[in-house]
Amino acid sequence: MNNQKLIVESLAMDLKRVSLGLYRGSNVMAERFKEESLKRSNELESENLDSYLMFLILKMKEALAGDKEYIADDLLMYSTLFQNYALTKMV
Repeated sequence: MNNQKLIVESLAMDLKRVSLGLYRGSNVMAERFKEESLKRSNELESENLDSYLMFLILKMKEALAGDKEYIADDLLMYSTLFQNYALTKMV
């Protein structure tokens, strides 16, 4: 498994944890995994990415900067999109 695929899969799991933390009202957990998500997305941005993956990262960062009350659904969607990308495009 290449390094980029591992980072994308880890990013997907971190986003899922942020979303679950927000749903549960565990803001400490959500904040911790938000930091991890940003760290992983910065790792990806330093690599050569296709335009779709770069677009997902930018939209995910916009969602992370939004109102905590409304971003849980968006982050769950981005988690699924990153996971699907890793499974189909990064074989």
